[in-house]
Amino acid sequence: MIIRLLGQKIQDAAKKMPVIVVTGPRQSGKSTLIRHTFPQYNYANLEDIQQRQFARDDPRNFLQNLGDHGIIDEVQHVPDLLSYIQTIVDENKRPGQYVLSGSQHLLLMESVSQSLAGRLAIFNLLPFSLEEIDHTPFAQAQYEDYIFRGFYPRIYDHNLDPTSWLGDYVQTYVERALRQVINVSDLGTFRQFLQICAGRTGQQVNFSEIGSQIGVSYHTVHRWLNVLEASYIIYLLRPYHKNYNKRIVKTPKLYFYDTGLACALLNLRQVGDLNLHFAKGALFENFIINEILKNHLHRGIRPNMYFWTAAGKHEIDLLLDHRGQLIPMEIKSSRTINSNFFDGLTYFQGVSGVSPDQSYLLYGGDEVQTRSKAKILGWRHLGNIPL
Repeated sequence: MIIRLLGQKIQDAAKKMPVIVVTGPRQSGKSTLIRHTFPQYNYANLEDIQQRQFARDDPRNFLQNLGDHGIIDEVQHVPDLLSYIQTIVDENKRPGQYVLSGSQHLLLMESVSQSLAGRLAIFNLLPFSLEEIDHTPFAQAQYEDYIFRGFYPRIYDHNLDPTSWLGDYVQTYVERALRQVINVSDLGTFRQFLQICAGRTGQQVNFSEIGSQIGVSYHTVHRWLNVLEASYIIYLLRPYHKNYNKRIVKTPKLYFYDTGLACALLNLRQVGDLNLHFAKGALFENFIINEILKNHLHRGIRPNMYFWTAAGKHEIDLLLDHRGQLIPMEIKSSRTINSNFFDGLTYFQGVSGVSPDQSYLLYGGDEVQTRSKAKILGWRHLGNIPL
């Protein structure tokens, strides 16, 4: 079993807080992690229709059956249960009473914020990180392999063909389950929407343009993207708010939580297809940003991450606000370093006052260097970025 970095953080939090909440994509390993971390806890999964009905019809006895320590998986299916949990933890005032999980974080967070504010610790578990997997027998030789396979645990744990498994994931969950959530009648239109999103990885979102391509309104695109974001399929990277120039961009960029899923939606059938694909650079950028995000979230840290652009000419792919200190990063898939890779960093340093020592070029090679314009990190060395 691959050790998850978040396990110790969750265990430590359970010694202090009465309720632990773990959210993340479906199949990211939440159930495996919490059951492995708390093997003595009784377990209930609300994906099970009988368990779900029991929790809805008789919540007090449902919780009583779990005993003093319980794990409730996919708790968002019965949000009313949280009010009963609140009553129990307020009466008992013991740490580590319940561990809750959910794969639709906005629905879950809204319920949690209403019922359990101040009584819980919240964690996000994404699929495997490069750090978690890169020194195991499942390690891949090239970054293209990781981009294509993605990081969903089941692919590695069961040595599954990523094309088949990710295709099934798209059909059974992304298309079918989400289509029901947002009440889409035309599956073909929704599938086309998903493919367009994958093709726009790393690009600023133009709601009207996407809508016109598939024949739906601006508001429909906005609603569908909100559901994808709430379900941990995509996330939106916001532009940095401080205006160092006269023009500021307000439109977010779109990224997938797992690049393998994006590759499946782009109909890439083998890793070699990636090398000639127009989206390779964007998928590498997505891969790197995902790993930086995981390095934070899997340690219980919520990073402040942005992108920055000025007048459409100069751009910083990733801007990390690290304890009030800005860390600009340029991301390039090339395995060789070109002098013009530093142009965006140099411009940003000039307008922001950030020093080269705080700037990074993250690229597809292996070197770790310190140069006059920035620090250089190959894709396997992202752990050198401050947390």
